Amino acid sequence: MTSSVSVSLPGARLTDHRIRVPLDHADPAGETIEVFAREVVAPDGLDRPYLLFLQGGPGQESPRPTSPLGPSWLGRALQDFRVVLLDQRGTGLSTPYDRAGADPAADAERLRHFRADAIVQDAEALREHLGARRWSLLGQSFGGFTSLNYLSVSPDSLREVFFTGGLPPVGRPVDEVYAATYAAMRPLNRRYHARFPGDRERLARVLAAAAAGEVRAPDGSAVSPTLVRSIGLHLGMDGGAELIHFLLERDPGSAAFAYDLQALLPFGGRNPMYAVLHESSYADGGTTGWAAERVAPDDFRGDSELFTGEHLYPWHFDDTPALRPFKAVAGIIAETEWPRLYDPAVLQAADVPAAAAIYADDPFVDREFSLETAELLPGLRPWLSNEHLHNGLRSDGAALLDRLISLTRGLR
Repeated sequence: MTSSVSVSLPGARLTDHRIRVPLDHADPAGETIEVFAREVVAPDGLDRPYLLFLQGGPGQESPRPTSPLGPSWLGRALQDFRVVLLDQRGTGLSTPYDRAGADPAADAERLRHFRADAIVQDAEALREHLGARRWSLLGQSFGGFTSLNYLSVSPDSLREVFFTGGLPPVGRPVDEVYAATYAAMRPLNRRYHARFPGDRERLARVLAAAAAGEVRAPDGSAVSPTLVRSIGLHLGMDGGAELIHFLLERDPGSAAFAYDLQALLPFGGRNPMYAVLHESSYADGGTTGWAAERVAPDDFRGDSELFTGEHLYPWHFDDTPALRPFKAVAGIIAETEWPRLYDPAVLQAADVPAAAAIYADDPFVDREFSLETAELLPGLRPWLSNEHLHNGLRSDGAALLDRLISLTRGLR
């Protein structure tokens, strides 16, 4: 079953698509779920080819177009494409996964079908629904991981691929991946305190207050020092250091501090799938086994004052009230054996033009691993840059996408 409904906003026409797909694509006669996507077309762009946007995550819905037309990359994309914004399975207006069931083992078995490989199969069903023989991809962060899986299994469906902060390691053990993320966080911590020297003392005061149970979330629950340090994820984002600095300026006992801190915490209850499946997104085979916890260096442990990054720990499911119902399923997911996502032989043979923005200081996706993966793709032109951090597509999207399009088409 499929359905489509259209509305307009200034500068674009939106058509919403809903399709039914198997929960398990290997069992097409079994349970089905709904997948939602929004097609965005410029008034004069009805004959343009399709570009599928694959969002970061896992567990995050696609952005919603706004007026004036945003996000910033969307206007540039509409000059060349009809853009398809996919709510990846489990997110947004697709059939959600946002509540823990009574049986954690059953939830874990269900979530085995919510990784990049299943998202690609959903995308193939959507492409066929739209009547497109081939389309282009724009993959941001986890969306880039999904795009590489797409190249591994269905390269003939792709015209070109644009990666932004999301060219993943291929065949690397997850422990190596997480070790690299800690190494990337050290210089970002140093850079932050060099820029805001008074914040070292402010941070120490906040962490001491948290250890004493004096830092509270808006719901009144205590915020642990390790949870406070997890806002360091924003050091990997353009503009993120400023957000942390402005938080630390506030009185940690104030309501404003509580609300601003909650907004900066990386793993919360709105998108629990982001926490539950997070480490699995890095697993190109094997189990993860709470890798971020296992490989954490000594200087990040205990009473450390180093900000951590996009590191998920078992204690997140104790210290974050909204995640506590998901603790058991997250533990099962951590011990799940995952299949390989990427096929180096297929990637080496893929005749698909591509370009990748690789950020030199990205603590989410290590640049050396990304450059290593770039060598596998004969049609890919890498662009290594220190102009942006992980969210360059959000902060300077039009210029960044324009450059990737030009690189892919040999104009630079």
